[in-house]
Amino acid sequence: MSNWAYYLIIAIVAIAIWLFLVLLALRGWHNRGRRQADLVGDFPATPADLGEPVRGPHTGLYVGSTLAPSWQNRVAVGDKGDRASAELTEYHDGLLITRHGASEIWIPRESLIAVRTENGLAGKAMSRDGVLVIRWRLPSGTEIDSGLRGDDKTTYPAWVEAYAELNERAFAAVEAADLENAKNEAGTTKKKED
Repeated sequence: MSNWAYYLIIAIVAIAIWLFLVLLALRGWHNRGRRQADLVGDFPATPADLGEPVRGPHTGLYVGSTLAPSWQNRVAVGDKGDRASAELTEYHDGLLITRHGASEIWIPRESLIAVRTENGLAGKAMSRDGVLVIRWRLPSGTEIDSGLRGDDKTTYPAWVEAYAELNERAFAAVEAADLENAKNEAGTTKKKED
């Protein structure tokens, strides 16, 4: 067998393996979306009349949405987990993430839980406070985190400060849940010792 035939066979095998791996990845993503469909449900529709913007639009990269509190369990329902360049704008009734080449995401004000900065989201790790993360509740009751890596990170403090009261309530709720869990664990340990 000549050298060129040998290299051709190796190239064909490598391409076939690569295609097989891509198909496996796509199948896994599709299956994840099916498993999450009932948990996630439908996303809220954007109102027809948004009014004038209160803050923004601020541009950046929408890094994705994850099931809270995980920073890696990406939402795979529809195109909501797809990264895209985006704009984040605050309106009187909520927040709008307008994604280029993908559907927009409307977050009603009453669904907001917290607005904070994080080091990463949706499997994308960045520098300290590199992502603006919005925790909110879907109509199904599931909490998710949606993140935007802003082109201008100096806008983050204004976003976080605007939702300081909301953030404090969310932090207090987490502390109360942690305290309750610690009490339950202590009670379980005491029962085992008796």
